[in-house]
Amino acid sequence: MARIVRIHAYGDADVLQLEELDVPAPAADEVQIAVKAIGLNRAEVMFRNHAYLQEAQFPSRLGYEAAGVVNAIGSAVSGVQVGDAVALIPPLDIARWGTYGEVVNVPAHLVVKSPDNQPYEEAAASWMQYVTAWGALIEQAKLQRGDVVLVTAASSSVGLAAFQIARMVGAVPVAITRTRSKAQALLEAGAAHVIVSDEEDIVERVMALTDGKGARVVFDPVGGPAFEALTQSMARGGILLEYGALSPEPTPFPLFTVLGRSLTLKGYLYSEIVADHEALGRARSFILDGLASGALRPIIAKTFTLDHIRDAHRFLEANQQIGKVVVTV
Repeated sequence: MARIVRIHAYGDADVLQLEELDVPAPAADEVQIAVKAIGLNRAEVMFRNHAYLQEAQFPSRLGYEAAGVVNAIGSAVSGVQVGDAVALIPPLDIARWGTYGEVVNVPAHLVVKSPDNQPYEEAAASWMQYVTAWGALIEQAKLQRGDVVLVTAASSSVGLAAFQIARMVGAVPVAITRTRSKAQALLEAGAAHVIVSDEEDIVERVMALTDGKGARVVFDPVGGPAFEALTQSMARGGILLEYGALSPEPTPFPLFTVLGRSLTLKGYLYSEIVADHEALGRARSFILDGLASGALRPIIAKTFTLDHIRDAHRFLEANQQIGKVVVTV
């Protein structure tokens, strides 16, 4: 028996129920983990609210990320053994492999041995953000030394991961944030420059920072009206990677800017990397190297205990954090 979080209906954080359930032995291709920490993601809030790509089958588990100690391994599993400290690269099913709980069975091919002495909280906060940012910036945009990359929703865990990955390859990360309250923290987190969109003209500021050339790469999960200004801030031949739709307002299509500057606008999903064995291997190597060297280190905004999973969700929804929200078990 183990305590597992499930939902029996869609709704606010109150629908999260902590229940005692049997956890079966791992299947042949699974690893069972005694969970020590869980990284929270906005996708889980959206899933709980019935605003996600995947439908729930009630009662439903949820959760993408976890770190802990291997409890047991399936008969076909190699590469890890009981007692190893590991983390989970988030699978493609938020419910089937739901990580909110004390003990979970997960796909063996997505289990990664954690670097020596990496705290469980950091291990649980690493893989969603770094795989998401790596896939967009390195695998698809081919970010390289000297490139300027605009990062919106900059205080999110993925935004902060983008700063660190950009700096690893010698690129210049520029954070775009709505208010000045987070500007200093973003600079301390690795942004080379911060643009406060409520006070500054995005296009004018980017052009000033780039000597009129514009940014080659834009990494945006928001969409909405600001989309037009982002494209106008781009260099000829640049690429914009759209990985979310946080704005509730319509997103304009800036036809003449796209044509005139030969821009590439690319919809991007984390699943593109996880579903591609070779790409995921490249991501794993890059991220493990970064974690081992210290170039990549998750920024944790706040931790909660599993007993306070509802409070953790409410805090995440308040949008005041800079970095990752983590639940300890």
